[in-house]
Amino acid sequence: MPLQRIEISNYLGRDDATGRGAYYCIKELERLKKWEPRQMRVAVQGFGNAGQHVARLLHGDGYRIVAISDSRGGIFREQGLDILRAIELKQQRQSLSDVYAVRSVCDCPECGCVECHCKPDDAGTGSVITNEELLELDVDILIPAALEDQITSENAARIVAPVVIEVANGPTTSEADEILIANGTLVVPDILANAGGVTVSYFEWTQNRAGYYWALDEVHERLRQIMTREFNAIYDLMASKQTDMRTAAYAIALTRIGEAIESLGTSDYFVGKRETA
Repeated sequence: MPLQRIEISNYLGRDDATGRGAYYCIKELERLKKWEPRQMRVAVQGFGNAGQHVARLLHGDGYRIVAISDSRGGIFREQGLDILRAIELKQQRQSLSDVYAVRSVCDCPECGCVECHCKPDDAGTGSVITNEELLELDVDILIPAALEDQITSENAARIVAPVVIEVANGPTTSEADEILIANGTLVVPDILANAGGVTVSYFEWTQNRAGYYWALDEVHERLRQIMTREFNAIYDLMASKQTDMRTAAYAIALTRIGEAIESLGTSDYFVGKRETA
């Protein structure tokens, strides 16, 4: 768990760690599949801490974020949204429905403006959508970053995105997971995609033990190395065993736990038992 406030401890990098970890997974997919970022359409369900950061990082690389949502609904625009402006306005107005009301989150090549006040039918500034509608959009990458059980047996067959990045905890039910796999959807599971947060929390513990604090760039680079290493280990096992990424992730985790137990031996000392009088 996170340790202390940054004002006391000097730990850096925890605020965007979950979203950044997911971003590094997507960058590995980009490399493996030779994606052109500007051709990739992304929808992000959940525009809180994790969702905002993964959207911001992808937007900075040229990915077209066409839809975002929060608990009260979302915004869709085929030409793409200005994510930095959306973050700024959401912080001021608290909900994306309020952000949409000021017509100022479009990435607007038609008028070239920074703050677009065009009417929807003037420059295609988009439309309000529900969270349910966002999940079923025709996009290249779907990022559920809100609540658990968002993709269920009832809507899984209507998910058309070929790639799902699970930034939320448990956004896909087990029944829905089977449907997605059967339909050929690549699901990067939560056990991997949102591991950036707990990884940087581990970094905090490590720094606390050493009494030495890392620069932000070092935190980012160490996180990138770990997320990239684990992504490729899971992806390679998935490919070699012709399974899915979730199963591959669990297989690696259980194997490592077994190896750790074996390396400790079976002595009572190692399993925490103590002699009693």
